[in-house]
Amino acid sequence: MKFSDLDNDNDSTGRPGLVHLPVWTRQSLQGAQGVQPQDDMLAEEVPVALVYNGISHVVMMATPRDLEAFALGFSLSEGIIASATEIYGMEVAASCDGIEVQIELSSRRFMALKDQRRAMAGRTGCGVCGVEQLEQIAKPLAPLPFSQHFDLQHLDRGLAALSDFQPIGRQTGCTHVAAWMSASGELLHGCEDVGRHVALDKLLGCRSQQQWQRGAVVVSSRASYEMVQKAAACGVEILFAVSAATALAVSVAERCGLTLVGFSKPGKGIIYTHPQRLSQATIT
Repeated sequence: MKFSDLDNDNDSTGRPGLVHLPVWTRQSLQGAQGVQPQDDMLAEEVPVALVYNGISHVVMMATPRDLEAFALGFSLSEGIIASATEIYGMEVAASCDGIEVQIELSSRRFMALKDQRRAMAGRTGCGVCGVEQLEQIAKPLAPLPFSQHFDLQHLDRGLAALSDFQPIGRQTGCTHVAAWMSASGELLHGCEDVGRHVALDKLLGCRSQQQWQRGAVVVSSRASYEMVQKAAACGVEILFAVSAATALAVSVAERCGLTLVGFSKPGKGIIYTHPQRLSQATIT
């Protein structure tokens, strides 16, 4: 299936991702403290169920935009599919108090998903973030090739343009963004969401439909192990995070061969793993 509209601003839900609400702001008025009523805009956060061949697999809290891209990226980054061609159809529809994304999987992939669900249901949960087995936290990842190179002198250009892909965030201060940055520092596309993992999945879904091979992912958040796993599972070799990386994220990145850079700021950054993909690598 070709998702031709994943890289534009189409929104199949018809929801802007913003809600207007009356609020009260604390202000200093002529030296005295007081509160004043005013209107404000908040980012929407709604339950989004991903339903594969009629069976609900997961419910995520997300901003109700770019949900086809989210479903595609999630399916790729979680290993449910290996290629977008294994999704035959997709439909987004309102359901109860949330939104359902109905996804039609190939028979082979759906059978594999059902086998995985049956195996998980038969195990005793460990209680760690809903994961059934501790081993699932560190999914096996194929080693990444060393085919990419990035000159760090171009990073500042990409960082300066991140907010261009946060129309909701600029009005609410409440979203993360994940963007694909070319080797020259140009941001080719970005996706925002209240959840950093969802923003990344949306971007990975868009990237799977484009010819974005050379370059890197830049995210406005910290780099958790899940962010590293999702990026590596989709063949991303370089990940820049505006905030810190966790120790587990660094361990996963080292093991799978991903170049991870945290605290990415103008003229600054900390390279945690595999600096050989980077030039001008004295920025720490």
